[in-house]
Amino acid sequence: MAPSLLRRVKDVQFSKPSLAVPTLQSPTYKVSSQLSQFFPPSPAFTGKDIPFQKGKVFLVTGGTSGIGFELAKILYARGGTVYITGRTDEKAKKAVQDIQAAVGERDGQIDYVILNLDDLESIKESAETFMAKESKLDVLWNNAGVAQPPLGALSKQGFELQLATNCLGPFLFTQMMIPLLDAAVVLNGPSFLGSVRVVWLSSQVAELSSPLDGIVMTELSNAPQDNARNYQNSKVGSWFLSTEFARRYGDEHGIVSVAMNPGAANTNLLRNARWSKIFRWPLLYSPNQAALTELYAGLSPDINLENNGCYVIPWGRIHTTVAPHLRNAMRVQDVGGTGKARQFWEFCEDKTKGYH
Repeated sequence: MAPSLLRRVKDVQFSKPSLAVPTLQSPTYKVSSQLSQFFPPSPAFTGKDIPFQKGKVFLVTGGTSGIGFELAKILYARGGTVYITGRTDEKAKKAVQDIQAAVGERDGQIDYVILNLDDLESIKESAETFMAKESKLDVLWNNAGVAQPPLGALSKQGFELQLATNCLGPFLFTQMMIPLLDAAVVLNGPSFLGSVRVVWLSSQVAELSSPLDGIVMTELSNAPQDNARNYQNSKVGSWFLSTEFARRYGDEHGIVSVAMNPGAANTNLLRNARWSKIFRWPLLYSPNQAALTELYAGLSPDINLENNGCYVIPWGRIHTTVAPHLRNAMRVQDVGGTGKARQFWEFCEDKTKGYH
């Protein structure tokens, strides 16, 4: 590991275990929990550990390549009805054909929906397309994302591109999926409470580099001239959306919300950061390994309504030593937190309200 990165790891303080929506605990020194995310133990939860998924409906955004593609292969191989999203028909069709060719004949189904998360105006049409195909949704993986595009890149509505693609778009799309998630809770019945989930893609950078409040809110409207900082903000934001979703929709709707660091994977996500990819090469793993983190977050019986809002780390473990400054940011002010996660949720709510 590079010396500067190791120093960053050592500078982070951590808190005692808490599996539910985070609460601030007395800090303890847990360098090992960060090192174990760079060098994870062997996975204990794979496609062989999940039962046959016939009748389950899954949606993986950004499934045309990388981690999402590998996850879709696992789900389809186990007989699930799997939808991936892509930005174009050409790429999405090819990904579906490649998955079918790799997995072979199955009782399940593999299909796609066009989704451009950087264009809020188009998301409603994408959601309606999916809802015309299915009446329920068991697990939504908000897997699609972008990292370090050209500095100054904006979404169709003029938002910093990483904030738009990694937070605003997934927030809006997830809100539109709530009726289908609710339907899955009802159809699955009380014996399967906790099986309906939304999974949000974060990153280890959220713990290693975020400021004391997690996010500086003014940077959301006035993006720094620093793509790494903007990426970090979007990944903290995704984690905040996960814990807020758990708080708002857990008890009332019976939907579980999970954020995760999938692990450092060698995927197209780093196509705009060539030098970073070269520097990080020794720490990069295959996409199919990172897909196991996502599989665990979406299907592991370890996760339920009791630990709703938990955070998953490679290759499928619940993170019990989350940095205390982030725990505090995720707590609402009524119970002594800073309420930054709630503020970020309300920011996303405000910026997407005209596109429902």
